[in-house]
Amino acid sequence: MSSNGPAAVIILAAGEGTRMRTATPKMLNEVCGRAMLGHVFAAVDELDAGRVILVVSDLNGHVAQYATEHCPDATLVAQERNGSWGTGHAVRTVIESAGAIPGTVLVVFSDTPLLRGQTLATLAAEHEASRSAVTVLTAIAPDPAGYGRIIRDQAGRVVDIVEDRDATAEQRAVGEISSGIFAFDGDLLADAIKRVPVANAAGEEYLTAVPGILRADGHPVGSARCEDFDEVQGVNNQAQLARTRRVLNERLVAGWMAAGVTIVDPNTTWIDVEVKLEPGALIGPSTQLEGRTLVAAGACIGPGTLLRDTTVGAGATVIQSVCESVQILPGATVGPFAHLTVKVTARQGEEN
Repeated sequence: MSSNGPAAVIILAAGEGTRMRTATPKMLNEVCGRAMLGHVFAAVDELDAGRVILVVSDLNGHVAQYATEHCPDATLVAQERNGSWGTGHAVRTVIESAGAIPGTVLVVFSDTPLLRGQTLATLAAEHEASRSAVTVLTAIAPDPAGYGRIIRDQAGRVVDIVEDRDATAEQRAVGEISSGIFAFDGDLLADAIKRVPVANAAGEEYLTAVPGILRADGHPVGSARCEDFDEVQGVNNQAQLARTRRVLNERLVAGWMAAGVTIVDPNTTWIDVEVKLEPGALIGPSTQLEGRTLVAAGACIGPGTLLRDTTVGAGATVIQSVCESVQILPGATVGPFAHLTVKVTARQGEEN
């Protein structure tokens, strides 16, 4: 397979996600109509990587099944918990399964749905331009508690990544954090990952130890700054999931308004990622557009409307209604208080 992007992207998706307190695996919780892992797949797809490798806990589990359906070219690797655990162990499992991967290898998480493909492309480009052994994606955190801190020398070079619980008071005051997302020289990674120490009694091996190992070997460690801290935030609980939905929805709403769609009240309008809106459409307050909904130019949707997998023709009006898998012809009027749930066609000018 030819590629202009990195040699490989490793996506870590074996975490248990117990803090979500849901039966659904953490990375399969949806944000604006798409699983968190699906958002990561979409970002990675922009890179034209030679290989995509997904680390899962069970090759027959729900996460593996989702990957098979939504990213069929991905290689699945099972991380079995046999005394060791953690991000370092996950990457070591990949190397033991796939062997060394020459070229640039990115490592990302499955619970970062706000991460943009352009950010990953910039990370890979800066890594290759600097000829570093490893490049860490950093960000300035408004509240860095819980994140590994980036420690630099007087020349500004990265000398260490210190986990929050291991940091001194002075180090905790550092606002620049490690996102945990890295670009590696694949051959050097294959050697260094074998030397990651067990960090605690739980048997965890941290990938953040690899930059220190490579630096001790005399190799340069680089960094790339992500200017939008939201992009690198992982989702670990329901509150963070809700906030992430809000941030992504704000992006989507802003994008559609910039494209010529009138959105009367952005704060009460929710739009899924696969929704399509034509310039000139008007979306009223308290409206939800879900699934593969399409709204044509001149159509007026809302207020108080839910459309799911619905096509609305040009100039049509839908008011205070719920429509699911419906095709509404141009000029038709639906509502108020309609509930259409089967594939029927509203005739032009007819109320339903």
